Amino acid sequence: MRLMQPEPAAALLGLRAMKTVASVSGTPGKSQLALMEAARRVLLHIDADIATLPPVTPAELAAGFPSADLRLQFVNGLLILALADGVPSRETVARVEAFAEALGITTPELTNLRRLAEQHMTLFKLDLLRRSQVGDIMKDQLKQHGVVALAKSILGMRGLIEDPELAARYRAWARLPDGTLGRSMFEYFQRNKFGMPGERFGFPEAGLYHDFCHVLGGYGTDPQGELQVASFTAGFKQTRPFYLILFAVLIFSAGVNARPTADGYTTIGVLGEPGAAERMFAAIERGALVNTDLSDKWDYWPLVEQPIDEVRRQLNIVHAV
Repeated sequence: MRLMQPEPAAALLGLRAMKTVASVSGTPGKSQLALMEAARRVLLHIDADIATLPPVTPAELAAGFPSADLRLQFVNGLLILALADGVPSRETVARVEAFAEALGITTPELTNLRRLAEQHMTLFKLDLLRRSQVGDIMKDQLKQHGVVALAKSILGMRGLIEDPELAARYRAWARLPDGTLGRSMFEYFQRNKFGMPGERFGFPEAGLYHDFCHVLGGYGTDPQGELQVASFTAGFKQTRPFYLILFAVLIFSAGVNARPTADGYTTIGVLGEPGAAERMFAAIERGALVNTDLSDKWDYWPLVEQPIDEVRRQLNIVHAV
């Protein structure tokens, strides 16, 4: 997933459309303003005073957006904008849908945004989960490790059972030398008090790439760090990458628990925190440089004994800006 930079005229139209959506219910929210300003500086590279921008109609926007790929990227951006300060109103969703229709874009994400705004939470969550990385992880767990392992991983994730043999294989990373990938991973799990695969509340092995991205990317586990990891992963993920960003924004900026479990920490407005939106864009670009889709059945075992900096070099994980 790479971010495309539109021509200046299209960029200005897009920024006007973003403000039009953000202004449906009155003054744009703090996170919406921060997101628009970050997009203006980091992605669009235009000089414009967002406060004085006039609205734009869907037809005007469509006339200035000739590229199909750019149209999809822009509609995805409107989805994030709509969710930046909480669950959007039906009127805001309607305006997003109007722009999407004019651009000829129809996606399941738009349907789910409507379901969320209308409080059809069961349908919203079921469809989101099956299309998101959560669904991919469960499918890969089944393909890679079989039915029994999938069942064990689900029960283990809920804290109902443990798999001592599997857990021992991962705990052995504690005996690796300092500075190796495996030792760094073990320290990450210990520091954050997370369960390793096989332990109670541990994540399925097929989803461990998420934690590897925290360690390899140097991202924290606070809301901003989670948003950056999702964006970084979206950069290299080949299948439905946008869902990763959407998932994180739902949890940490819209305050919606999109996880498969009933409990879970959520926040509202992380995109309004200083620098958060800029770091989201930077993480996408950084992830796009990675030469391997770590989410696609990546075999990390040959790398865990290697120095972490050497693994970063092999995967082309560049230093964060």
